[in-house]
Amino acid sequence: MTLSHRFWSAGVALGLVLAVPAHAAEGLWSVYDTALKGAKYVDLTHTITPTIPVWSGFAAATFSPAKAGSDIPNYAAKGDAYTYAKHGFEATEYTLRTDQLGTQLDPPAHWAPEYPAIDELPPTYALRPLVVISIVEQLKSDPNYALKVADIEAFEKAHGTIPEGSVVFVRSDWSKTWPDPALAKLKEFPGVSLDALKFLHEQRRILFHGHEPLDTDSTPTLEGEYWLMHNGYAQAEGVAHLDQVPETGALVSIGYPKFQGGLGGYARYVAICPPDWPYGVAAGPADAPLPKSDKPLHFDQAQGMRVR
Repeated sequence: MTLSHRFWSAGVALGLVLAVPAHAAEGLWSVYDTALKGAKYVDLTHTITPTIPVWSGFAAATFSPAKAGSDIPNYAAKGDAYTYAKHGFEATEYTLRTDQLGTQLDPPAHWAPEYPAIDELPPTYALRPLVVISIVEQLKSDPNYALKVADIEAFEKAHGTIPEGSVVFVRSDWSKTWPDPALAKLKEFPGVSLDALKFLHEQRRILFHGHEPLDTDSTPTLEGEYWLMHNGYAQAEGVAHLDQVPETGALVSIGYPKFQGGLGGYARYVAICPPDWPYGVAAGPADAPLPKSDKPLHFDQAQGMRVR
């Protein structure tokens, strides 16, 4: 059995565990104990800062210490910045001038208001099988290469049919130079062709796909994103670290803020990989309480954010 087939088998086994009736004595706790507790967790998410790449049509974000919004007798005056020394805590004010920032989950309402916004996506998006298809080799001769149906068929010949309801991330290694602001200005970048998107959704019936760049393709009309949104499909953008995830056999957890009528999502994607996978971290005693750092957080005015 090849390594990839072993990962695929692990995913199938977990699916069988998930099929255990909910009325069993331990419910789904056994899923965690037998399949998830010892798994390796890989973060696929960029950290949001005021300087990360963003489309030139949007303004940059700014961070600042949170201030008192009104007078609080014997505690804080309106406009005072909260400090550890004076108030016992600190908080941050974020001015996020777009919801299309960093690692994202685009709901279809981003382009098509008749379809769901971010807060209207069902909770079933929380956990799905993960498939990673690489186009790294193709990009060596064409930096504007877009995933093709033939690439998907070649992948399935090696790994089996992409499961219905899965999430398919397209690995390009484009994100390896993140957070270089020049990334947002590139006219050529890895993409996903319209034919590939239609195949994945109409033939394989996936939940959604994701890619590392901040756009689906480099066509003048963004034809892939237009088709997705106007047909009720979501997509992930700005995904990272796909070189640290197996092609098959992993799961992906999906989290995002639930803004009313939101047209984009600051998303958190975490790959849950088999226990013997060489990347990632496993759950352990260091998770709670969390370790103390000898470098306290402080707000750096020059960088415009809190750093250690």
